[in-house]
Amino acid sequence: MAQGPSYAYFQGKIVPIAEAKVSVMTHALNYGTGAFGGVRAYWNDDEKELFIFRPLDHFQRVLNSGKLLMIDLPHTPETMLNILLELLRMENYRGVDVYIRPLIYKSSAVIGVRLHDLEADFTMFAQPFGSYIHNEEGSRVTFSAWRRLDDNMIPARGKITGAYANSAFIKTDAALSGFDEALVLNQNGHISEGSAENFFMVRDGVAITPPVTANILEGITRRTIMHLLSEEMGVPVEVRDIDRTEVFVADEAFFCGTGVQVVAITEVDHRPVGTGKLGPVVRQLRQLYFDLVRGKIAKYRAWNVPVYGPQL
Repeated sequence: MAQGPSYAYFQGKIVPIAEAKVSVMTHALNYGTGAFGGVRAYWNDDEKELFIFRPLDHFQRVLNSGKLLMIDLPHTPETMLNILLELLRMENYRGVDVYIRPLIYKSSAVIGVRLHDLEADFTMFAQPFGSYIHNEEGSRVTFSAWRRLDDNMIPARGKITGAYANSAFIKTDAALSGFDEALVLNQNGHISEGSAENFFMVRDGVAITPPVTANILEGITRRTIMHLLSEEMGVPVEVRDIDRTEVFVADEAFFCGTGVQVVAITEVDHRPVGTGKLGPVVRQLRQLYFDLVRGKIAKYRAWNVPVYGPQL
């Protein structure tokens, strides 16, 4: 991973990253009362341009997470995008892909568990970022002993900071056991997602993914992948509950998400998925996805916002 950020948007302005500090009494630090987004920007070397992928969709989801937490800020997806463009131009990232972290949080410095009668704020930073999982074309996965949080506990459709303790338990147990990632079951015993990724499998030419009611993040990359599979690759997409053992007899499987991008799952609990190697559907999908996010597919350029050139 390359060097970290030099700047952050903090308390209404862009400041050096060292000045973007909160009190140890900050409510969100003590109680997990914040929500974040994950946005990526991709370098297109042919055009010498950095393209932000679907930023307005990401910022809308951040604001929707704020509704869950009773966070009401004077921002729209468009004002957040303008801040991000200014921030990235100040960083002047070139020749690298970038990960962007917008964060909304309860900023009051008080003790007491609640959501109401608290101040809130918005911050954002960006840094160069490569692969989230090293083995993108052949990840080894296990089923986690931890269950995914239920919607009536902490809603997964909002990227709520406190909920990611659940993801941390899942990820660390998998990593320390020698796996790249984990699959997580919901309270009904069906597959929900990975520690921080949406899940798809391919059986008999059909791509299958859990529904939004399976305690999953309503992924923007998930929506993108569903569109690419059906509209560009001619692969039908079925949204339904998935049993644990279906993965053992799947032809292919993969994770997707802004951070993870598209990662092939080639082994689950020491059992090969399909041939145990990167399959044809995921191979084609990965190529298509990376062309898409780098602004190389003209029909989808509206999803790619240029940082340095004129806005489309």
